[in-house]
Amino acid sequence: MLALAAAFVAMPVSMAAQRTSDSATTSFEVNGLRVIHRRVTANEVVAANLYLLGGVSQVPAAKAGLELLLLEASERGTRKYPRELLERKMARLGSAIVASPSIDWTMIGVRSTVTAFDSTFAIFADRIMQPRLDSGEVETVRSTILSGVRQRGDDPEALLNSYSDSVAFAGHPYGTSPVGSEATLKALTLADLRTWQKTQMVTSRMLLVVVGDIPRARLEAMVRATLGTLPRGEYRWAPPITPAARLSSLHTITRTLPTNYLQGYWVGPRADSRDYQPMRLAMAALGGRLFTEVRVKRNLTYAVNAPFVDRFITAPGLYVTTTTPDSVLGIMRRELESMKRGLIDPEGLRLLVQQFITEFFLDNETNSDQATFLARSELYRGDWRLASGFVDELRKVTPEDIQRVSRQYLQGITMAYIGDPRRISAARLVSF
Repeated sequence: MLALAAAFVAMPVSMAAQRTSDSATTSFEVNGLRVIHRRVTANEVVAANLYLLGGVSQVPAAKAGLELLLLEASERGTRKYPRELLERKMARLGSAIVASPSIDWTMIGVRSTVTAFDSTFAIFADRIMQPRLDSGEVETVRSTILSGVRQRGDDPEALLNSYSDSVAFAGHPYGTSPVGSEATLKALTLADLRTWQKTQMVTSRMLLVVVGDIPRARLEAMVRATLGTLPRGEYRWAPPITPAARLSSLHTITRTLPTNYLQGYWVGPRADSRDYQPMRLAMAALGGRLFTEVRVKRNLTYAVNAPFVDRFITAPGLYVTTTTPDSVLGIMRRELESMKRGLIDPEGLRLLVQQFITEFFLDNETNSDQATFLARSELYRGDWRLASGFVDELRKVTPEDIQRVSRQYLQGITMAYIGDPRRISAARLVSF
């Protein structure tokens, strides 16, 4: 931490450069499709992310995984590019098209060089607009996704991540995996995919963010000739409602393992709330305390932290893997109460903020990272321009803010547990 603080002698120059670089960012609309364009001339890479908005709130729970299956299947060929031709062209271009489903949206994006971008974007757009969806190819893709879903049950960490989300947000859209389950993936039909492509691939449901050395006029012409010709539709981006407060609860999967796994979440502030940045810092501070008390001083674990799941409705939480879960829960409770009763040291908070600022610049080094950050600001906060205020917002957080959000949000945790049920007592969670 001291080394990080020392590195900040030169940081004001970097921050000024970051604010100046925003002059290279503009936005426009093509037939309802919002486009954010950042011209970056420092490298030859172009990242173009298309966000299909809504995520698990848009896809019915009974059809979870539909959008991922559709986009992955589009890699197996389109009307213009049969699979063999598509594969040859992509290999020759040296580009990649990636798909990633998440809670609030599904992203499909281009990673290419400047010279290969036009050709790659043409294939990318055709995958969105005209996937072939051959039945045999769809089954091949379905089998691959199903294999990954089944493997979650063999990996305690993967199972814990899936299980903790599902119980913490049970009855809420966030409780549904965007990848889907074995049951939902098996039930999806070819007709489901074709209907979804026809009705949901509309421009009003899309946000395109492009970062790279591509002139705006050239980009706009490409969008107008491809994605801009899709139906506009009537979709309106609306974040999900915040779940109601709950009492603390324990949800157990019995497994015979060398260690036991615990992960639980509270319902945190919305990403557009004034409490968002204080909550991020509060969990970072709590994570540091837990590492010191549980691992360094008592050696009760090799991994402990206080995660902060960053989405529109945030989820601060607790995580540990340990052979003595009851003892660790007692320590977690004590450290949590300490944060609620007292104020974090101002100098400690200053150093913590410095660390976050360092991570901010490191996280925005690549063009794809910048695209993601711009999209989050646009969707979560209503304006991509607010991305440049991240540093100032962190620096305004006070010890009193940390205490306030800890008291307000860190009560009523939903805890998932995988391991020996004899080693944990649900009564331990009542005080959380």
